Amino acid sequence: MERSKEPISEKGCKAPSPAWYIPSLYFIEGLPNAIVNLMSVVLLKNLNFDNSVIGFYTSLLYIPWTIKFAWAPLIDLLFTRRRWILVSHLILCVLLFVLSGAILTQAGLNTYLVVFALIAFASATLDIAIDGFYMDALNKEEQAFYVGIRNTAYRAAWLFGSGAMVSLAGYYMEQAKSSPKAVVEAWALAFVICAVVFAVATAWHLVFLPKPPISLNASGKQEVASASGQGNPPSRIRQFTDAFVSFADQPRFAVTVFYILTFRSGDAFLLKMAQPFLLDPPEKGGLGVSTAQVGLIYGTVGVGALLIGGIIGGILVAKYDLRRCLLPAAIFQNGAILLYWLLAIFKPGLIVVAAANALEQFAYGLGFTTYTVFLLSVVKSEYRAAHYAMATALMAIGLVGPGAVSGYLANWLGYQNFFLFSFFSSIPGIICIFYLPLRQMPQPTLLVNEKT
Repeated sequence: MERSKEPISEKGCKAPSPAWYIPSLYFIEGLPNAIVNLMSVVLLKNLNFDNSVIGFYTSLLYIPWTIKFAWAPLIDLLFTRRRWILVSHLILCVLLFVLSGAILTQAGLNTYLVVFALIAFASATLDIAIDGFYMDALNKEEQAFYVGIRNTAYRAAWLFGSGAMVSLAGYYMEQAKSSPKAVVEAWALAFVICAVVFAVATAWHLVFLPKPPISLNASGKQEVASASGQGNPPSRIRQFTDAFVSFADQPRFAVTVFYILTFRSGDAFLLKMAQPFLLDPPEKGGLGVSTAQVGLIYGTVGVGALLIGGIIGGILVAKYDLRRCLLPAAIFQNGAILLYWLLAIFKPGLIVVAAANALEQFAYGLGFTTYTVFLLSVVKSEYRAAHYAMATALMAIGLVGPGAVSGYLANWLGYQNFFLFSFFSSIPGIICIFYLPLRQMPQPTLLVNEKT
């Protein structure tokens, strides 16, 4: 008779409550994303790099998140997810100390970009491990309960990075009258603080992350239960291939792919140039906002509006159905891009700028929620994680191209015409909604937090 395979805790110890590690895990997952995609833009602008350089290279830094599904099986095949998480913590801690030293010694753009790229790859790997650990360590009821908590923790990391750290760097520079030395010291300090956060998180998770349970196998011997799925390598590779094939086997697949790739084109252009626009002086077409003020606008007011928009978007989709919400939300989201066009024309004061940014972020949060629900609707239950990874990878690919050329276009067209162009670039994605097979798609029942 086969012995029980129910897991027993290692050394008889009860696993810590998820409340001890889920918020901290998703905060630490969001922080490197904010560092690479938001803080890097302001850093390079403060170091007087051209918009074309900023837009092109910081967009390329997003590539690791677009292709992370390619090495996701390795996370399953090698070691436990807990070990991947802890090792990634340490790597990110070291890389942030290296980045701080590179900035302090003014090592140059190539060095900064190499370190940022390494941070991006380590962060993408951490994403895979944490999301898998979340499904391993929590049962379905706990997963549903902690969805909102993990999303809030992730956004809190953006608030810390794009808000607190950018404001800190800006305040330091203002106190030192923005001398070249003050700029590098300010940003070196900001990244040292981020490195310390990762060091503290490593120690915290070393204590509170539950270890893989010990199970009894069929022969009655103890073995460490897999924290990364089941099946031998050939079967996993076959499942990986089947997931790709089944993802393409759905109604109007080409239309769906076109929509995923193009819907966020306007956002992709705006995302990379919004902060340089705020920072540039009026004689260059910008608004002359200080670095500390940009941190306040983007990291506090903006993130708050983004969260509220996301919550309201979720409520509307739940009440009125995706089919009725997708088009109005898309028009509202992309229409808000015109707010930056108006800012470029009238160049108002700080309060109006903050209000316009908050409204644009609110519209983005609302529209992006409906877009995320659509991504979930193309997911088939038997390949839920793989299909969602593919859908979000397509979305990310759609962001890289526009972001890479955004700086060149902003320089060529000027900010005013650039923001108008950004709005018009969103129209093909809106039109595509009319051709989506919405009536043939299942309605998703659970929202997961999206990291882009």
